[in-house]
Amino acid sequence: MADGGQSSLDSIWESEDPIFANKELLDIDHIPDEERIIGRDDEISDIANSIHPAIRGGKPRNTLVYGKTGTGKSLVAKHVTQSASEFAHQEGTQLQRAYIDCTQSTTETQVVVNLARKFNDPEVTDISIPVSGLATDVYYNRLWQILDELHDVVIIILDEVDKLQDNDILMQLSRAAEAGKVDSCKVGILAISNKISFKESLDERILSSLQDREFIFPPYDAEQLQEIMRHREDAFREGVLAEDAIPLAAGLAAREHGDARKALDILRNAGELAKDNGDEQVHEAHVRDAQEQADIDRFSKLLEGQPTQTKAAVFALSILARQREDGEASTRDIYDQYEQVTAELGIDALSQRRMADRLNEQVFLDILGRSDRVGRGRGQGMTRYYHLLEEPTVVQTAIQTDSRFADLSVAYS
Repeated sequence: MADGGQSSLDSIWESEDPIFANKELLDIDHIPDEERIIGRDDEISDIANSIHPAIRGGKPRNTLVYGKTGTGKSLVAKHVTQSASEFAHQEGTQLQRAYIDCTQSTTETQVVVNLARKFNDPEVTDISIPVSGLATDVYYNRLWQILDELHDVVIIILDEVDKLQDNDILMQLSRAAEAGKVDSCKVGILAISNKISFKESLDERILSSLQDREFIFPPYDAEQLQEIMRHREDAFREGVLAEDAIPLAAGLAAREHGDARKALDILRNAGELAKDNGDEQVHEAHVRDAQEQADIDRFSKLLEGQPTQTKAAVFALSILARQREDGEASTRDIYDQYEQVTAELGIDALSQRRMADRLNEQVFLDILGRSDRVGRGRGQGMTRYYHLLEEPTVVQTAIQTDSRFADLSVAYS
């Protein structure tokens, strides 16, 4: 920097964002004012009625909420429980809520640790909750002590509850009072799942405790998606959004079962592209380019934390999917391609059975689809076929954000 001059960084810090006025409004995790929550009046009322007893110290009803990704389940659950907590405090009730993302906290111990840390006030309870190092039973005991000492009622939101490795935590929480674990605190569970088949995996005792109420959130239509984005249009500076930007983003997201999360991702990414290009407006071209980036971001998040072997198996399927009109491949064909991928990565290949186990895990996580076909002719067995739930190029781009996969040449063989 020249003497007496201003650094280029200073000019960046002092400048205003030319595209966004309040980008936080486009974050799906942002809890907006109720008037910005579109098309979910009935669902808000349903969940509010379900937890209503908690306002004055009663036990909220345990509730299961189903719906596809981006249908507002998490948003409504957070909004209603936040409002309930605020109103309860005015009534003199110590009602607290905790939100757990079960894609991040997948084990019983992780959930208990997170709950204990969220509900605790160590200056009052003198109870410490280390991140690790204690037995699960010890963590439970400390959680129960915290709940009775600090809270009249707690509502626990378990988002994407189907991602839990086991359901023991549901048993413990739903039957805490019945089992004498808590004396005074009332515990309510609001479990959210993208899979309506989730309840089929539950033990009958858990199901009877949890299924007090059950609600299904329908997908948004294109008109509702437009209205959602119109209500967050002030995320952008005035005049920045071209007239066709929101209708196009809504139409693209409506193809994906009415996914509001994707609609907002597309709009935000379109703004980022316009900003990076130095453009003054967000146009149709930005929106179309942003759709692909939103798909890549979504798939990257789905694969986040997955082992290299799992990514290699999915990558192998993506290669075959690009070569085939129907996009499907048998376990045997995937394994042959997988061996090429692992060889180029310089890692040992798993057995075909173990690779298939990895693929089946991805079916459960809604990353892949699967179908079984019975062979023709005498003595023919069943062949399992897999297909991607996203475009092969999107899958490959997402996986290649992992540096180990960045230079794979077999993707184009």
